[in-house]
Formats: sequence, structure tokens, C-alpha cells
Amino acid sequence: MKTSVCLTLYNEESSINDLIKTLLNQTSKPDEIVIVDGGSSDKTVSVIRHWQKKDKRIKLLVQKCTRAEGRNLSVELAKNEVIAITDGDCIPDKNWLKRITSPFIHQEIDMVAGFYKMLANTPKEKAMSYFLAVTPKRFNENFLPSTRSIAFRKTLWEKVGGFPEALDNSAEDTDFNYEVVKLGAGIARAKNAIVNWKIPTDLKTAIKKFYDYAKWDATKKIWWQPSHRFKSHNIKAVLKIFRYLLFTGLLVLTFKAPLILLLPILLLILYSYWAYRKVYLEFEDWRVGVWGILIQYLSDFAVMGGFLKGIRNKNIR
Repeated sequence: MKTSVCLTLYNEESSINDLIKTLLNQTSKPDEIVIVDGGSSDKTVSVIRHWQKKDKRIKLLVQKCTRAEGRNLSVELAKNEVIAITDGDCIPDKNWLKRITSPFIHQEIDMVAGFYKMLANTPKEKAMSYFLAVTPKRFNENFLPSTRSIAFRKTLWEKVGGFPEALDNSAEDTDFNYEVVKLGAGIARAKNAIVNWKIPTDLKTAIKKFYDYAKWDATKKIWWQPSHRFKSHNIKAVLKIFRYLLFTGLLVLTFKAPLILLLPILLLILYSYWAYRKVYLEFEDWRVGVWGILIQYLSDFAVMGGFLKGIRNKNIR
């Protein structure tokens, strides 16, 4: 089974050398590595060209483009039916390609959801990881992949219509997954197909991601994701808004009945404890749990803001 690894990069000078080296040293070798660089201003392209001199399997196209456009270009250029994708800030384990492509021996499998290890060192980073992506304890049979670790048949990509190029460097994999699920394609999960992902280290970057994810879910008007059901992102965003409106309403009532203030205070304590407990149980570190309280509130407001922005946008693909 011949496999093409497709990469879309932009200013990945710090990681591209290790990424290519790791891909070339996989236990199951890729038949080609197709790279689309979206116009990097650092040394990313020169590093890739250095590797091209050593290995003819590496193909490079430099073209200013969005991330979704780059992904589509790389898949279009790929010669093989099985496509594996990871991101420029990820480093795959040595068995990643073998494990993420092995389910394709079954003809009914069209896409494989690999997984990732979030490289978080500090309590703050660990707490952010809980809100940024699915943690190992929450991985289940409904997990849908991100482009950090995904493989699919090229024919499926063609049926879906590729990645949505109208999106500006955000949530193109979420949209792709949604279309795949709508088609009823066969999806396998490979939790052991791991890439190492260095998550953002600052809250500002994480909050922007929360905002962008929510904005594009709302823009797509995806109210019912079959794999998430009542936990679909837009439903959760609406519930967050309702939660804060209720809290605000209770605060307003305290002007007429001061004793009611006890109720919003109690709700605030319970909500903070819930945020602490769920993060603490994941990492079993009270410091991470404390950070979880702060990030819960920050992510709530980012999600609500992104949702309210996206819901006014026209549905695009």
C-alpha cells in the first residue's frame, strides 16, 4: 500500500528539520513526502531544499496560499491513494505512519483518526491543553481527527470536495470531518498513531484559538454533529450564553432583593469547583486544577464571542 505524506507549512524553521528527519525514519516508509509552503519568510524552504538533495521522495511547491488551499494542493499533487497528514509543529512517533495507515487493509475504511500527545510542561500549559483539544482520558469511539494526525483515501477527499478554501486558516479540518460524517464514510480510530504536538505556551494564543474554533463552527451552522450529538459545539456555545445570561439576571434581581445575592455567589463557587475538579481529575495536580478555573472562564468568553461573531456570517465552504 503506497502512501503519500502531505504537509502544509508556513514559517516552520524551528521544527521542519526534525519533522522531515522523523518522517524519513518511520518504521513504515512514506513513498513520497509532498510539501506545500505557503510563502514562508524564514528559512523553512531552504531547509526543505537541503533535504531534497538527499532524498528524491521529497517534493516541494512554494506558493502563497491559505492553509486549506495548501492542503488541497498537496493532496492534488500526491500520486498515491492513501494520504497521511500532519502539521508543521508536530513530530510523529516512529510508528505513526504504520499505525495510521494499517486500517486501510479493510476496504470499508475511508479515513483514520490518529491521535496526538500534547507537549505541556507547566501547570498553565497542562490546563490549557484540556481546553484546546481532546485529552487521552476523553478519547472515545466518536473521536474525529485533526490535521495533526489524519489519514484518508484520496477518493474520499475528492468526494468531499477537499478542504474548505473559504476559511481563513482556521477549522478547515472540522469542516472536512463534518462532510466526511455526512457522507457516511467508514472511519477508524488509531489512538496509538501518535504525533507530538507543542501546544501554545501563552494564554493569548490559546484564547484566539478558542475564539476561532467557535466562530467557524457557528459560521458553518453545524447545530447537530452526529458524533457529538447534544455536545455539538454550537449547542454548547448557546448553553454557555444562557448560563451567563441567567447569572446576570440573578445579579440584577439582587438590587430588589439583596438576599438573592447568595444564589449567584453559590453558583459561582459551584461552577469554579466544577472547572477545578474536571481538570484536576485529568492531571491529578492541584496547581493544574487552579489554572483550569481561570482558563474555564477565559475560554467561555472567547467561545461566546466567537459564536456570536460567526452566527452572523454567511455559511461558506
